[in-house]
Amino acid sequence: MTNTQQPARGGAKAGTAYDGFSPEERDAMKDHARELKTAARRSPRTAKADGEKDVLAKIAEMTDTDRALAGRLHEIVRSTAPDLTPKLWYGMPAYARDGKVVCFFQSAAKFKTRYATLGFSDQAHLDDGAMWPTTYALTELTPAVETRIGELLGAAVA
Repeated sequence: MTNTQQPARGGAKAGTAYDGFSPEERDAMKDHARELKTAARRSPRTAKADGEKDVLAKIAEMTDTDRALAGRLHEIVRSTAPDLTPKLWYGMPAYARDGKVVCFFQSAAKFKTRYATLGFSDQAHLDDGAMWPTTYALTELTPAVETRIGELLGAAVA
């Protein structure tokens, strides 16, 4: 006798949890799709100003701790690397050169993590030998941390 029973749709067995994207990751992908649509409708002439407004609005939506970190980080990026263009990237404040993200801020609340992070993409010129950090945990912005961020940004855009 041949078994004609078909597997459950999506390849998952009945009663097992799907181990794919988290709800927060799916939300980030939806944010990115909206950002791409919005960017396509914008004039290239106003992209920088529009991006600044979007980033500041996203920062304003954050929890108190994340808002303070992201707001100060925004000021540091704007003063240290003024040529970077603010934009949203997967629902996070990011800063780009020629349309490509160089660095970004990820709030702790967005992915329900212990700390916020400052991340750098492969567009950042932070290469240091065979291995180097590209993401940094942020719990507070002391003068020493702000100086280090300025150094990283300087290297990233060099």
